[in-house]
Amino acid sequence: MTDAQSDAKEALLADSSIQIVALARSAKLDAARAGFDCGSEPLNRYFKELVTQDVSRNLASCFVAYDIANEPSNVTPLGYYTLSSASVPMLDLPIALTKKLPRYPSVPAVRLGRLAVSMQAQGKGLGGVLLVDAIARTQRSDIAAYAMVVDAKDEAAVRFYEHFGFVRFSSLTSMLYLRLS
Repeated sequence: MTDAQSDAKEALLADSSIQIVALARSAKLDAARAGFDCGSEPLNRYFKELVTQDVSRNLASCFVAYDIANEPSNVTPLGYYTLSSASVPMLDLPIALTKKLPRYPSVPAVRLGRLAVSMQAQGKGLGGVLLVDAIARTQRSDIAAYAMVVDAKDEAAVRFYEHFGFVRFSSLTSMLYLRLS
């Protein structure tokens, strides 16, 4: 675990009113999702309109951070992330890593598809908390995964992921990975 990951985990433990749970379908939570705004229209639209389709089709799992101090009168999603299965072609990994792996064409991975923090919660470390939760959730799973991969939407996102130990694929400048072992 990197220092940044440890700091984010400590922040989560310090603020016990934040709870990260799997997306649940209910009229109340659907209404709460409708008010979500992270400042990125594609991420907002996905969370408000499309995520339940991906979850019901088993294409992705979505985990949502709520401030449970406000519950039950005011359930507000503060952020979310999605996870799905993926694979990484061996040719995309550094030779130093592939020498230690079986000679398969690819290795199993988990894709962090989306990560968003509401405007009201931005700048408070919740993005790091969500990322560390995604890593820990993946490591606790009984399904094997060699790495977590992410497609960063811009250079600021690349720097965010690099701060948490992710490394760029040599041939794919906006795609990064984190070894999970």
